[in-house]
Amino acid sequence: MRQPYQLSIAFRYLRARSRNGFISFISLVSMVGIGLAVAVLIVVLSVMNGFEYELQQRILGMVSDAAITGLEGPLDDWPAVRDRALAREDVVAAAPFVEGQGVIVAGEATAGVGVRGVEPRLEPEVSALADVLREGSVEALEAGSFNMLIGSMLADDLDIGVGDTVVLLLAQGRVTPAGIFPRMRSFTVAGVFEAGMYEYDRGLTFVNMDDAARLFATDGRASGVRLAVSDIYSAGRVATELALDLGGGFYVTDWTRQHVNFFRSIQLTKTIMFVILSLVIGVAAFNIVSTLVMVVRDKRGDIAILRSYGTSPLGILTIFANQGTLIGLLGTLFGVGLGLLVVSQLEAAVAAFEAWFNLDLLSGEVYFISDLPAQARSGEVAQIALLALLLAVAATVYPAFSAARQAPAEALRHE
Repeated sequence: MRQPYQLSIAFRYLRARSRNGFISFISLVSMVGIGLAVAVLIVVLSVMNGFEYELQQRILGMVSDAAITGLEGPLDDWPAVRDRALAREDVVAAAPFVEGQGVIVAGEATAGVGVRGVEPRLEPEVSALADVLREGSVEALEAGSFNMLIGSMLADDLDIGVGDTVVLLLAQGRVTPAGIFPRMRSFTVAGVFEAGMYEYDRGLTFVNMDDAARLFATDGRASGVRLAVSDIYSAGRVATELALDLGGGFYVTDWTRQHVNFFRSIQLTKTIMFVILSLVIGVAAFNIVSTLVMVVRDKRGDIAILRSYGTSPLGILTIFANQGTLIGLLGTLFGVGLGLLVVSQLEAAVAAFEAWFNLDLLSGEVYFISDLPAQARSGEVAQIALLALLLAVAATVYPAFSAARQAPAEALRHE
């Protein structure tokens, strides 16, 4: 035989025979148990990876990488801030904005919203607003037109669409001889966007920056400048350095600070789930112990004969260690294949399940996104597979040593 005899005997012990069919069945159960545990861990971590990635992309699409705003009010000279930002090699684009809060009134329906005034020419450079528009265009936000872009969920809640007129009320009031009245203005809905995230689709609106400056009485000044940087993970550092170059006196923020709790909770949950499901793999791997113990007892005669022909205790140990390792290897390969298959079809399967049973398993109001993305990462899959193999190998130690210590004469006496 070309392969080592220990490996050949281990393969033979895995095959079912009339005498040891039950043992082979237990071996199969051990393989399936490890495979299912590996598959579950891959699916769970992939779902959390997909959720984290989608959340990051949708946040960046609407929030921008970083922003510099006035510390105690609007920026006095936002063009100078923008020019200084664009002079840096790590800043890709910069755009001004005016931001505030208001209440939209449409007939008898009302909704509190965030109002963001943008420059239609510059906004597509720092956000994905143009890409998520379902109706209308960014160019419709002309200065003086008092047009507005609203989210899809807000449009559904207020039962309005493109061409409808709404009234925007601000908390800021104005004094008149008749008393204090809230500042208000009529806007025409010029477009509907769908970012796929409830926070924005329900609570954010866009208007022209000049219109917003008039509405919020900023005298043409911008609330701040939004930045798009070459490396999103250095956005905070870039914004801080820019603020210091400008002499300080600015409030600096970036996408990680605005939603840091989301990403921290995801990382914490991933760690906890990895530990818990790794214990499940451990429990499945320990089934190998009981399987090999039964095999050792069943093969006492074979062990004695092999020892009589000169096989060393190390050779006996290798046979049963190979058998346990093969069980772990086959189970791990099965689990990796099953896990990757489930991950590739999970989003479509959930969508079909919701359609068939008319259910909403993932409400955007609760989970921020309404679908179930999954993203398998090769590094994590390799870690899971390696962990399963190590646990399987560790489970072979006691049965293999037990077989190696058996005395040939004692075993043959009972055969």
